[in-house]
Amino acid sequence: MNSQTSIIVKDSDILDGEPVFRGTNVPFKTLTEYLEEGKSLSQFLADYPMVSREAAITALEQAKNLVLAQFKKF
Repeated sequence: MNSQTSIIVKDSDILDGEPVFRGTNVPFKTLTEYLEEGKSLSQFLADYPMVSREAAITALEQAKNLVLAQFKKF
């Protein structure tokens, strides 16, 4: 997974380098905070319509794969 295929990007010119959904100013962290607070993915998507359902799910899958990859190292 490289920056060309990742739905989450980091650019120092966008929100001081905060990881955001590609093509938006919506931080990935915002999605995780919604879920941590017990809010639904649908609620996040309603509040941030510039993020597609596909983008949100892809980002969560990429995050999951990164976490799982860390455990494969051990």
